[in-house]
Formats: sequence, structure tokens, C-alpha cells
Amino acid sequence: MFNFLIPFMVFFLMIFLFLFSMFLLFSNFSIFLEWEVSSFFSTPLFFSMMFDFYSLLFSSIILFISFNVLLFSSSYMLHSKNNIRFSKLICIFILSMNMLVFFPNLIILLLGWDGLGLSSFLLIIFYQNSSSLSAGMFTALSNRIGDSMLILSIILTLHQGHWNIIYMSHSHFYMYISIFLLVAGMTKSAQIPFSSWLPAAMEAPTPVSALVHSSTLVTAGVFLLFRFYPFLSQFYFFNYFLLIISSLTMLMAGLSASFQYDLKKIIALSTLSQLGLMMMSLSLNAPLFTFFHLLTHALFKALLFLCAGTIIFYTNHTQDVRMMSNLSKFMPITSSSMMIANMALCGLPFLAGFYSKDMIIEESFIYSLNTFIFLIILISISLTMNYSFRLMLMIFWSPQLFFPFKNFSNIKYNFNFPMIFMSFFAIIGGSSLSWLLLPPLYSFSPLFMKLSIIFFSFLGLLTPFLFKMNKIYFFSKFYFFLSSSMWFISPFSTQNMIYKPLKISFLFNYSNDSFWLELFTNPLSFLKYITILYLPIYSNIINKLMFFSCMIIFPLLFFY
Repeated sequence: MFNFLIPFMVFFLMIFLFLFSMFLLFSNFSIFLEWEVSSFFSTPLFFSMMFDFYSLLFSSIILFISFNVLLFSSSYMLHSKNNIRFSKLICIFILSMNMLVFFPNLIILLLGWDGLGLSSFLLIIFYQNSSSLSAGMFTALSNRIGDSMLILSIILTLHQGHWNIIYMSHSHFYMYISIFLLVAGMTKSAQIPFSSWLPAAMEAPTPVSALVHSSTLVTAGVFLLFRFYPFLSQFYFFNYFLLIISSLTMLMAGLSASFQYDLKKIIALSTLSQLGLMMMSLSLNAPLFTFFHLLTHALFKALLFLCAGTIIFYTNHTQDVRMMSNLSKFMPITSSSMMIANMALCGLPFLAGFYSKDMIIEESFIYSLNTFIFLIILISISLTMNYSFRLMLMIFWSPQLFFPFKNFSNIKYNFNFPMIFMSFFAIIGGSSLSWLLLPPLYSFSPLFMKLSIIFFSFLGLLTPFLFKMNKIYFFSKFYFFLSSSMWFISPFSTQNMIYKPLKISFLFNYSNDSFWLELFTNPLSFLKYITILYLPIYSNIINKLMFFSCMIIFPLLFFY
């Protein structure tokens, strides 16, 4: 009963917030509520809430995706032992995300920020195995860097006498506050060098990936920088630094997705590439385009994760795309929905991703960029087409590879309805949001730049087919490992980084805390440590003595 009521409560709340956002848009005003909670040394602490068009529209999109994910998970997690706990954790996550959206006060916003980290950690470790636990710990520890940066920015904002985002102004510490907020947004949105936690978080259940790691948690950093952009843009190096980081993130994620074979990790790396595109639009002084792409990306990327979850469910929870093939004949609704989502991701005309992505790319052409950044943007466009159609080619258009007696059907209502519903908005969402968000825009780009987009898109489209026909080969294993390991970010940020500190801490603990304390306080512990240290040698000596004794005793018995 609990799992049945929650999706419809979320749906009606979504309808209310969307109508409320339309009312504020056409009335051209916002609502700001503030209550004084306490005071610290003449600095009041306010509980603030801001209802404007942007926050309400973003919240309605979050609730729309949450409704479809909850409906999808009611069948996907049906046989799980803790499906009630799963739904409650999803609700806690939705509440934390809305706290982040509606609270403009930094201290109150920190509650939603930490709530996102805690609830996402609990959702990642939901399956309670060693791999999900390690991925959850890595995700939580990576995001704690951003949490500490946000706390430091709160401390430095104390001298202003408030913590309100709207009234942030130029001060003596504005450069440090800008750096701390920028690092906080980069960690939450998985920009270089904090990118490796996002593919690792794919150990979570697929409905969690559809909600948390496509449209909400990873976009929290982008939304934070969008809110703070009038203040952050005062920092001279903010736009330049963010442009370099975001463009490198786009390139790295596109290359890694092109060499990945895990279905969910391919989609996660495509999310990382689109996050880099959002950050790049923010660095190009186009925060409205950033928010526009934030909404359209949430629509088609959540659909992509739901289609992936349906495929994983019907193929016995296999995530290796090499084990899937020719599924378009068995799963026509899923293949059609996934094709729509992939085309929207690539920015094909008149789908949701086209309107926002095309505007950001044309803005990058108009902006004074150097040739290197310009080439990175074009190569990233090509790579998006490459990994999207490579995924479709391996899953739906390849010859059948699994056993012929495998029988399944794509008839579950709780799977098909969310996919069809979100496919509809992945088609019309971009045009509808462009009419609401953007004024009439006219872009005049040179013909060479227009044709370069088409050329690189077709180049990325043809690449997976050429690989399939063995027309292109890679002769360097180093290049393959470099691309598939996210430019060595994944190995360097996991075991290779913590091995030496863990070994040193173990030696210090053994030689100082454990050894000397136990040795001088407990006489019997000396024998225990001697046994631990020399047990392998001792056992080896015993074996040798037994062997030699047998060699001596047996001849004696024979002669006797």
C-alpha cells in the first residue's frame, strides 16, 4: 500500500508545482519567505525559502522523474526484501533535493546538501555486498570534499552578517569563497579530477541511477553554481578555469564511454559528458542555457536509464553489452524509447536535446575561444554520436548472441508506461521549455562552423559501423587503457592513492599503539605477537622436522 500511494502523491505534487511555476512566470514575480531562528553575535540565522520560476520548474521536473522511477521500481524491486526501505530512501532523497532547490540560505542549504550525500550513500549500498559498499564509501568520501568546501565558504561568509545567496556581495574573502564554492560544485557534478566516483556509483540499483545519477544528485553542483553565478562571475579566473575543466571533462568522458562495455557505465559517462557541457555553458556567460540544458538532459537521460534497467531486468541482470544483441525484435517498446533518448542525447533536430545543445554550441562559436577549445568541443560532439550509436549497434542491431531458448516479453505495465510517458516529453520537452524559458533568439554563425558540426556528427556516427566491419584498428593497448580508465583517474583515485597511507598507518598502529601497549600491560600478549610473527616459519620448521623424523624412524623400524 505504501509503494502504491507514493508515486501518485509525487505526481499530484508535481502538477501543483508546475502550475505554480507557470503562475509566477506569467505574473512576473517571486515569493521570498524568511523567519529568524536565532542570532550569533549580532548575526541573525534565518530560515529562508524562495519560490521563483526556476526553482519551481526544476522541482517539478525532479518530481516528474521521481514519479516515473517509483512506478518503474515497483516492479523492478518487487522481489527485493527491503523494497519498503527503498521507497523511503527515495523519498528522503527527493526531500533533500527539494531542500537544496528552495533554500537560498547557505546554512539551511547545507542540510539538503548533506542529506543528498547521506541518502545517495544508503541507496548505493542497498544491495549490501562488497562492491556496492566500496562504491558507496568512495562516493561518500569524494563528496565529503565538496561538503568541507561548502562549510569553509559558510565560515568565510560570516563577516557579511548573513548567509543568503541573493545578497552575496564583493568582500575581502570573495576570491576564497568563489574557489570553495567552485570546488564544491565540481565534486558534486563529478568534474575532473573528481570524475571517477560517478561510474563507481553505478553499483546502485538501476532505478536509483535513473533518478540520482542522471538528473538530480549530479546536477546539484550545476544548480549551485547557477544560483551563485552573479557572485562567482565577479572572480576574474572563474570563467576561464571552469571552461578548461569542463571541456576536458567532456573529452575524457566521451573517450571513456567509447571504450566501455558496461551498459550503466556507458550511460553514466554520457551523463558526465553532458555535465561538462553544462559547466562549459556556464563559463561562457550563458547561465540560462545551462539551466535549459539541465532540464532537457534530465528528461532524456532518465528515460535512457529506465530503458537500460528494463534490458538488465529481462537479460538476467547482465550489464555487459557484449552479451546483448538483436533485442529490437524482442523488446520493441524499449528499443524505440532508447532510440528516442539516444537521438535526443546526440542533439538530433526537434528533439529535447537539440534546442539546448545547439544553443550552447553556437554560443561557444560566438564566444572568443581559442582553436584548441574549439576542437575539443567538436570532437566531443563526434564522440557523443560515436558511443550512442555504438550502444545501439551492440544491443539492438547485432546478430543474436544469447541462447535461442531464452524467452521474455516486454509487456510489464510498470515498465512500459514510464518509458512511453517519458519518451513523449523527450520529444516535445525541448521545444516546450524553449518557449517558456527563452526570448526570441537569432544566431548568425559562419557557414563553416555550421558545416563543421554536421561533419563531426556524421564522422562519429560512422565510426562504430567501421569498427564493426573491421575497417579501423587500434594498435596501442596503452591508448585503449588510457581511454577506458578515464585518463588513469579511476586507478589513481582508488587503491593506488590509499595503499601507502593505509600501509603506513598499519605499521604505526602495530609498532606503537598495539605492540608496545599490549607488550608492557599484558605478559601473555608477548607470546601472542611472537606466534603471529613466526607462525609461518614455525609451521614450515615443523613440517621439515616431521619429514626428517619419518626418514630416520622408518629405516630403523625396518632394520629392527
